[in-house]
Amino acid sequence: NDEDLPRIPLTNEIVLKGHTKVVSALAVDHSGSRVLTGSYDYTVRMYDFQGMNSKLQSFRQLEPFEGHQVRSLSWSPTSDRFLCVTGSAQAKIYDRDGLTLGEFIKGDMYIRDLKNTKGHISGLTGGEWNPKSKETILTSSEDGSLRIWDISDFTSQKQVIKPKLARPLRIPVTACAWDHDGKRIVGGIGDGSMQLWSIKPGWGSRPDIYINNAHSDDITGLKFSTDGQVLLSRSTDSTLKQLILTGTSVEKEGTSGGLLCFFDRRKLELVSRVGISPTYSVIRCTWHPKINQVFATVGDKKEGGTHILYDPSISQRGALVCVGRAPRKKSVDDFEVEPVIHNPHALPLFRDAPSRKRLREKALKDPMKSHKPECPVDGPGFGGRVGTTKGSLLTQYLLKQGGLIKETWMDEDPREAILKYADVAAKDPKFIAPAYAETQPEPVFQKSDSEEED
Repeated sequence: NDEDLPRIPLTNEIVLKGHTKVVSALAVDHSGSRVLTGSYDYTVRMYDFQGMNSKLQSFRQLEPFEGHQVRSLSWSPTSDRFLCVTGSAQAKIYDRDGLTLGEFIKGDMYIRDLKNTKGHISGLTGGEWNPKSKETILTSSEDGSLRIWDISDFTSQKQVIKPKLARPLRIPVTACAWDHDGKRIVGGIGDGSMQLWSIKPGWGSRPDIYINNAHSDDITGLKFSTDGQVLLSRSTDSTLKQLILTGTSVEKEGTSGGLLCFFDRRKLELVSRVGISPTYSVIRCTWHPKINQVFATVGDKKEGGTHILYDPSISQRGALVCVGRAPRKKSVDDFEVEPVIHNPHALPLFRDAPSRKRLREKALKDPMKSHKPECPVDGPGFGGRVGTTKGSLLTQYLLKQGGLIKETWMDEDPREAILKYADVAAKDPKFIAPAYAETQPEPVFQKSDSEEED
């Protein structure tokens, strides 16, 4: 009876591009308006359907941890913050606009017992925000533990969960998830087991449900059904256990590309299959209930993208918002004034001539180019540099020595020197004196002291 199954929105498709490597993490917020994609190119890109036009460009790009792949992204229940899990040992919390709110502490890698470390000691593999509590976060790591954190305190964890193992080893926890009520957690362990814990007062690390050998290889994804009755798991052993919607990888020798497969949960029969990419594997997928659109991320070492499938007749908002908002086509009647750029110095005519200073200095050192006469022999008394001149020029020195220049002012009396010209001034007055000649009294000069004494 196929009428019971929901119609799958498959008629239309858009692709969010921007990543340069495989898109490994995907999170769509609860209203379906904001999409986060994380990639092996170490970045997280943020897309907003309300603010995007049909060019489908991200409005923000973050690099949470330099050189670490993004492994998982998860929105808080109120969609005001999100959790970013990278290949580093520290998960980060961002607000809705991509501003860092904090990062959880790293543990001491030299402490053997994981219960005694303050945080994860090696790379994270997954993480999810509690769907009911906006303060609580779950992370899983290659160090073989799951941890529950409270975001009000980045420096201490609430709980460390060590999975049950046949022998005490460090086996990585490859995936983790909350159920829809935030009361149970599940971890996929590297030994192929799945272990489930109920969160209750005084609970420890002993799992309530232990499924040994659930898969024969790494478990890559875990999800609870909405009613909490069914647990879905996906693994690299090419099997699906109780799965509704999954992506497939491109096989080396296979003929099909990356596919999205839809199964009937009750009969576990394939209902529909969609080819997403001819060359890339499908990594993450989600079917958003509110906007009824299917998201699938793909990529390889050179490129990554997020495909969004929708059907205009049954999907709402989301991709329909920005596809309808295509950039306007230019009309022949459009007119725009060409801006005049005043930058005369860019023209060759106004450009400063290149400096020739270095060339000139070089030429000065070259005796041929500078036409420099040969220097006479160096040393005191040669080449115009007389060693005994006490710093005066040679000519001055010679005139002084020969008695041609006499500096007599040192021995003269200044009064005598001025009175020498008194008779001349009286006989032949110049300039102002003639104008006052008739009215001025006779100047009387003081006699020299020496004369009076005589």
